[in-house]
Amino acid sequence: MNVDSLFNAFEEKTILVIGDVMIDAYVNGKVSRVSPEAPVPIVNFSNKEERLGGAANVALNLKALGATPILCSVIGNDTAAKNFNELLSERALPTHGMVQSPNRKTTVKTRVIGNNQHLLRIDNEDTHDINSEEEQKIIQRVKQLIASETIDAIIFEDYNKGLLTEKVITECIALANENTIITTVDPKKKNFFAYKNVTLFKPNLKELKEGLNVLFDFSDKIAFEKAANKLVSVLQCNKLFVTLSEHGVFIQEEEKRDYVPAHIRNIADVSGAGDTVISVATLCLTAGCSNTQVAEIANLAGGLVCESVGVVSIDKEKLRTEVLKLN
Repeated sequence: MNVDSLFNAFEEKTILVIGDVMIDAYVNGKVSRVSPEAPVPIVNFSNKEERLGGAANVALNLKALGATPILCSVIGNDTAAKNFNELLSERALPTHGMVQSPNRKTTVKTRVIGNNQHLLRIDNEDTHDINSEEEQKIIQRVKQLIASETIDAIIFEDYNKGLLTEKVITECIALANENTIITTVDPKKKNFFAYKNVTLFKPNLKELKEGLNVLFDFSDKIAFEKAANKLVSVLQCNKLFVTLSEHGVFIQEEEKRDYVPAHIRNIADVSGAGDTVISVATLCLTAGCSNTQVAEIANLAGGLVCESVGVVSIDKEKLRTEVLKLN
């Protein structure tokens, strides 16, 4: 597929993103002295900004590439929920997949930045699993969305904040498979092995080791591939896609394996790179790319966002330029 056709294909896709959402808040100011009350800097406040985070950042990446993302998550009935919905509206993201609950806080992560240095982070959140009533609401919402929209793929974006319980995971995967919908996963350790029978499972190297409780150095390819085979065997996933930081990425389907090296970049910040990689990999799958193309293009995208400070969405034109060079 040529590059223009590929990027045009992205614009026809609707992707359901099921995962933990949050607000990333930044309190910015200047530091000129230390407090007389305790050995801490005094931050002279200049401004505060709020951004969409967690699974909502995956939605932003999908939108940046021209696709239509639909977020499905649980937020509270609090002021932060109102702010979250306003942020969705500002970015022209649909809200009809969201479920509000009076039993939970909307996750807000507030970073205090003084003189461009990260001094402190305050997390205001609930991280216990959603209750059975909330589980049913989410599963029902996913059913409704599959019935009413043409969903090309479902991304499970797990941040261990309690939305993706074993029941939500297994029932939503079953719904997707019944409807022949591609499923991709950006996992966390807690329910690592609940994601059985998905199309693509994307841990990083650390998550792979922790999930399987194995220790090895990446230079030992035999040990790495043995771990990869074990994970595929347990999960029965169609494709395993492992991000390897400075070593690039690895993709496996049955006996076919492919290592794609990292590109030399000026790395400013790795925050949000995983969100970009799962977004791009999923869109490439829906567009019919080969495993090698999925790995190469997602690898390029992850590297590109690392050149910017903070969590940023992929720049479509920059990615297009890089993919053209690849060809």
